[in-house]
Amino acid sequence: MRDNKYQSVMDAIGKTPIVKLKNISKGLKATIWAKLEFMNPGGSIKDRIALYMIEKAEREGRIKPGDSIIENSSGNTAMGLAIVCRQKGYNLKIVIRNTTSKEKIKMLEVLGVDVIQVDASLPPENPESYNNYALNLAKGNPNLFYIDQHNNLDNNESHYMTTGPEIWQQMKGNIDYFVVAVGTGGTLFGAGKYLKENNPNIKLIGIDPIGSVFYDWFKNKRMITPSRYLLEGMGDEFLIKTAQLNLMDDMLQVSDKKAIGWTKKIAFEEGILSGGSSGANVWGAVQIAKQINRKANIVTLICDSGYKYFSTVYNDDWLEKNKLL
Repeated sequence: MRDNKYQSVMDAIGKTPIVKLKNISKGLKATIWAKLEFMNPGGSIKDRIALYMIEKAEREGRIKPGDSIIENSSGNTAMGLAIVCRQKGYNLKIVIRNTTSKEKIKMLEVLGVDVIQVDASLPPENPESYNNYALNLAKGNPNLFYIDQHNNLDNNESHYMTTGPEIWQQMKGNIDYFVVAVGTGGTLFGAGKYLKENNPNIKLIGIDPIGSVFYDWFKNKRMITPSRYLLEGMGDEFLIKTAQLNLMDDMLQVSDKKAIGWTKKIAFEEGILSGGSSGANVWGAVQIAKQINRKANIVTLICDSGYKYFSTVYNDDWLEKNKLL
């Protein structure tokens, strides 16, 4: 799908390939397909929302030359924003948890981002926490534009306009399940909305890490006290606007250890280096394949590149420290 020549790096965002996971699919009646989002310039699917949300804000006059952009991110949206801001001349501030992989933080610093690390152990209601710091900073500065990927439905719209149509075209409409981890939820509920409009029988399956609030709310309408988990880019401590959980057909819950184990399995069996959320995605796709035990096309995502996780997911010392070996 990719062209050979672009006018800027921003034009290379999207149009990523989709591949059959032939070794992962062995022994299953269903076939698992994965869209390779690490092939975006910033190495993740979040490049899509960064470009879309900034350009829509420009068209609507919500940002202007000289403004600065601020966001809280586990790293991938931050990278996408950094690339777009470099191209368009905006300054960028990113609030990030101090547990985020060193590779992601270093990448942002290389791109000239003002990186503000916050204590990941702070409770979500704390004004200095990851969830509140960027919002509070933006409230006090009219020249700071807060992207707010967790509540800005332009996030979902970006995937409705790009990711969904790409998957539909690549699969020629032959899709039975779309299985994706819910972080902000933009991918599952944006692309998923497009897919369901074209075929209401397609099932949307979310994946949530143990410790996040989404699974219990979806299953039991019960708000749990969130607990710490290590998977980046998945789950949340709050219910957020972009996580339109009512659109899901079902949700599975995964542990850090299981998702990271499957991340390594993808590398060993398919030669694809990815992050922990991709491991969760493929694990979830396999669980669905086993449950249905019939021929079907299950589509999932390789959300980002494993090169961002050599200090964590692929580091035995880190795994041992966190009791994940």
